[in-house]
Amino acid sequence: MLAGPNKEDAMKVEITRRELAGVALGAGFALAVQPVAAGTIVTPEDGLDVADVEIQTADRKIPGYRARPKGGKGEAVVIVTQEIFGVHAHIRDLCRRLAKAGYYAIAPDLYVRQGDPTTVEDIKTLVSTIVAKVPDDQVMSDLDFTAAFAGQDGADDAKLGITGFCWGGRIVWLYAAHQPNLKAGVAWYGKLTGEADPLHPRHPVDVAKDLKCPVLGLYGGKDGGIPPESVAAMRAALGPESPSSIHVYPDAPHGFNADYRDSYVEADAKDGWAKMLAFFAANGVGAA
Repeated sequence: MLAGPNKEDAMKVEITRRELAGVALGAGFALAVQPVAAGTIVTPEDGLDVADVEIQTADRKIPGYRARPKGGKGEAVVIVTQEIFGVHAHIRDLCRRLAKAGYYAIAPDLYVRQGDPTTVEDIKTLVSTIVAKVPDDQVMSDLDFTAAFAGQDGADDAKLGITGFCWGGRIVWLYAAHQPNLKAGVAWYGKLTGEADPLHPRHPVDVAKDLKCPVLGLYGGKDGGIPPESVAAMRAALGPESPSSIHVYPDAPHGFNADYRDSYVEADAKDGWAKMLAFFAANGVGAA
């Protein structure tokens, strides 16, 4: 297995916040997260085959972003599920980082039927007008079609993993309870508990006993939206014999891997990335 991002694989763009915000918006950063941090990591495309793709799903084609090693074929697949802000520049960059590590990484746009998060200026409006209206059943189906797309695109969908961040971290747990062919999942600071509603009938704590593969949860001890009690409830639901586990970084806030925001904690993000790659390799999703 190749290593994660390093100085050769990822360059930090040192420009002013105003300049970066202009570039970022063009690349799809959400308005709700402006300004974008000047130290945002940008992983170059050299040595990679990257593309915007269209994924046929049950009712329509949805857009996605795919990155793989140049000339690649038969790579293990990692589906990347988006943050609350959608498939913006950071999620695309994470796909490129995974491709640099030897994976076929693909991020489907799971909000496309409900709206475009890059056009919404505040998080409260984003949640109420788009995020809250995305049904879990729709997401599970779209992810199944995304895995099939990867196989049709020449990757090895028998070596299927998933990772997700924030909103997408919750989705990782749910997909691990849904898809029997999934080998491993890594959930970054995804919500674990909550109230049920018709579009979101179960949360990770409710499906802990139904997981069909191991999941590694990466969480921050100072995450104001996911308190220690929530993590404790999930650990209890998993039970001591579960192959899944949760690692908590004591001083990390929510979004500690989001290098485009002030929440970024470099040491914890790098450690989490290494843990993710090792977890995939140990559970049948090793890179070429």
